[in-house]
Amino acid sequence: MNTSKFSGLWDQENQTFSVIFILLGFSEYPDLQVPLFLVFLTIYTITVLGNLGMIGIIRVNAKLRSTPMYFFLSHLSFVDFCYSTVVTPKLLENLIIEDRTISFSGCIMQFFFACTFVVTETYMLAVMAYDRFVAVCNPLLYTVAMSPKLCSFLVGASYSWGLICSLTLTYFLLRLSFQGINIINNFVCEHAAIVAVSCSDPYISQEIIFVSATFNEISSLFIILTSYVFIFITVMKMPSIGSRSKAFSTCASHLTAIIIFHGTILFLYCVPNTKGSWLMVKVASVFYTVFIPMLNPLIYSLRNKDVKETFSKLVRKSI
Repeated sequence: MNTSKFSGLWDQENQTFSVIFILLGFSEYPDLQVPLFLVFLTIYTITVLGNLGMIGIIRVNAKLRSTPMYFFLSHLSFVDFCYSTVVTPKLLENLIIEDRTISFSGCIMQFFFACTFVVTETYMLAVMAYDRFVAVCNPLLYTVAMSPKLCSFLVGASYSWGLICSLTLTYFLLRLSFQGINIINNFVCEHAAIVAVSCSDPYISQEIIFVSATFNEISSLFIILTSYVFIFITVMKMPSIGSRSKAFSTCASHLTAIIIFHGTILFLYCVPNTKGSWLMVKVASVFYTVFIPMLNPLIYSLRNKDVKETFSKLVRKSI
C-alpha cells in the first residue's frame, strides 16, 4: 500500500488547519482605536435596531405585510442585518483586543457568509426595482402581476444565486495554499486581502471574482436601469404634477439605496486600480459592510409614510 500519498494529504490538511490570519484592521492608528470602537458600536446598534425594527413593523401591520414592496423590504432588512453581523462584531473585538488573530476556517466562513449576503442584496435591490416598475407602469395589474408566489420565487432566487456565487468563490479560495501566520491588511476577510497572502498563484481566483462581480453588477444594473427608464417614461406621461411627484417619491428611497450600494461595489470590485490602495479598500469595505446596513432602514423609514405611521402607533400603544 502506498502510504506516501496519504501522508502527503495528511500533511497538507494539517498545514491548512494550522494556518492563522491576523486582521490588521485599523491598528496603524492606535490613537483612534477607542473612538473607532465607539463609532462602530453606535452604528452597529442602530443597524440592528433599525433593521430588526423594520422587519417587526412590517410583520405587525397586516397591510404592509401583504404588500409586495414591504415583503421585499423586510428581506432587504434581514440581509442587511445578517452581513453586518458577520463583519462588525469581529471588527469591534479587534479594536479593543490586541490579539487580532482569526483561524483559517473562521476567515473563510466570514468571507463565505459576507459574500452570500452581499450578492443577495445586489439582486434584492434589482427585484425591488422591478416591483416599482410594475407598481408605476401597471398599477391596475400590480396585485395580480406581483403575486405572493412570484414574490417568493424572486426572493428565493436572490438568496440561491448569492449562495451559488459564494460557494464558487469560496471553492477557488480553498484551492490556494497558505502557510503559517498571515497578515491580512484589512478588518474583514475580504477576497483581495486573502489572496494577497497566498503562497500559490491567485490569478484564477482573482479572475473568477472579477468576472463574478462584473456579471452581477451588469445584470442587476440592467434590470434596475431598464425598470427605471420605463418608470421615467410613464411618469412623464402623467397629466398632473401631483401624480408625477407621488410616483417619483415612491421610487426615491429605492434609488438612493441603489446609488449608495452599487457605487461602493463598483468602486471596490470592478475598478482594478483601487486594489493598489489598501486604505481605500478598507474605507470602501467599511462603507458597504458597516454603513450601508445602517443607512437602508433609515432611508426607507424616513421617506415612507406607512412605516412612520405604523411606528407612531406602536409608540403610542407602548406609552
